[in-house]
Amino acid sequence: MIGRLTGRLGYRATDHVLIEVGGVGYIVYCSDRTLAALPGVGEAVSLYTDLVVREDLMQLFGFPSLVEKEWHRLLMSVQGVGAKVSLAILGALGPDGVSRAIALGDWASVKAAKGVGPKTAQRIVLDLKDKAPGVMALGGTVAEAMEGPVAASDAVIETPTPARAKPAANGSAQADALSALANLGYAPGEAAGAVAEAAGNAPGAGEAELIRAALKLLAPKS
Repeated sequence: MIGRLTGRLGYRATDHVLIEVGGVGYIVYCSDRTLAALPGVGEAVSLYTDLVVREDLMQLFGFPSLVEKEWHRLLMSVQGVGAKVSLAILGALGPDGVSRAIALGDWASVKAAKGVGPKTAQRIVLDLKDKAPGVMALGGTVAEAMEGPVAASDAVIETPTPARAKPAANGSAQADALSALANLGYAPGEAAGAVAEAAGNAPGAGEAELIRAALKLLAPKS
């Protein structure tokens, strides 16, 4: 399994790029959002990858973070969601947007992605809501995959091993807040929805602020 590619950008197309690693060119399919964020041709690039193997086809899909890769894998576990639909959702919302939409049960946001109908969007939200906290927690340990120069000796990395982990904005605080709410007895989906809404209202909030805001949202309405 190829878990990450580190090399130089050979060329880019409308839905994929070629990454040259040790004299070998790998075609990697990416979302529109990821393609737009990649550097220019000839520059250093590094992407986490997921290899999809079918009877007559093998394709690599690339992601700038482990969070986005995990969402891709989870999205494809939903009936009726293939790799192209998953990339369309991630391209439209980004990993944070997917986390928030699923945690809040906001299937309309998921439906906004190209090729996603209302039934599929609702199925995605229902099937993945309880899995959102685990993926959201990865936000505290995501590596920035596209920083720093690539040495000539760099090769394919078979397992994703973050080199310089740097917490994503508010990711660690959200993960800690989720853990605290779980310890208080709140269900994973319920806690994730409250934390996601609190984080959306206050993007720079710390753990304590998120917990207080989430508890207010979870408090019974009189």
